[in-house]
Amino acid sequence: MVIALLMLNAVVFVSYLSLGYQNDLLLKVLTGNADKIERSIVIDTRLPRFLTAVLVGASLSASGCAMQALFRNPLAEPYILGVASGASVGAAIATVLGFGTIQNKLILAFVSALLTSYLVYEIGTTSRFRDQTYAILLAGIAIASFFSGLTSLIIYFFAQSMHKVVFWIMGSFSNPQWSEVYFALPITIAGIAYLLINSWNLNALLLGDEHAMAVGVDVNRFRKYLIAVIAVLTSSAVAVSGVIGFVGIIIPHTMRMLVGEEHQKLLPLTILFAMLFMPLIDLVAKTATTGELPVGAITAMLGGPFFVYILWRKV
Repeated sequence: MVIALLMLNAVVFVSYLSLGYQNDLLLKVLTGNADKIERSIVIDTRLPRFLTAVLVGASLSASGCAMQALFRNPLAEPYILGVASGASVGAAIATVLGFGTIQNKLILAFVSALLTSYLVYEIGTTSRFRDQTYAILLAGIAIASFFSGLTSLIIYFFAQSMHKVVFWIMGSFSNPQWSEVYFALPITIAGIAYLLINSWNLNALLLGDEHAMAVGVDVNRFRKYLIAVIAVLTSSAVAVSGVIGFVGIIIPHTMRMLVGEEHQKLLPLTILFAMLFMPLIDLVAKTATTGELPVGAITAMLGGPFFVYILWRKV
């Protein structure tokens, strides 16, 4: 399975850098026959866009896999913590205040997403809630709804400067920047490394808090760290790509049906599959029409039926 996924990743990588309005650019670059503009298209446009898609796919799918173990719910996915909605508010505010450069938008989206996740955690873990796991889940849904409405109001009142934010909210890897890759890369590596190291603890958590405590897991501390890591991974993904939903459901469940629930296998295979899935979806988005489709719209169209399928299987 690992070898097959690595081979497919290689095929997608070559296809992604090759396909476009000029399909021979990669060959020209490799053979040294490309001019400065052609080399820039491959190195400064296609390659950072590919790497951004890989990082976002890996972050969202790994976060979704961890969240499904944390909440013991197959329908849990990263955006229900309200992180995406919080990041959208940050990006919209950056644009409204007139300093919507890519760096400022990344920073504000990331910070607002982290603050949102902290707010959700503080509300969900207050002593008045007996089942704090589901309280966090419900608090995330409530906060996400509030911030989505707030973003809509910002767009309504500042419509003249909001077209870029609207497209960003729909999810896209357009206008790629190496700064986005440099921003997301260390966060993604650190977050995924933490999840992989603690994959055995995810197995224990999936079987219930009592079982996890019986085998030596400090459930409260691990849950706090896990939510923080998921929030950081999701925040970085949303900051560089906008809102791309359902990836955290589609990828983990596809691999779960193939390899089972053991996270030592499930988590790395989920990441490898996401690393080819996300660039493949983006390749469809940028080549299917003369313009460019929002990636988030495509994943939503795939995720809706997949979501219904999961519900149907669980009934």
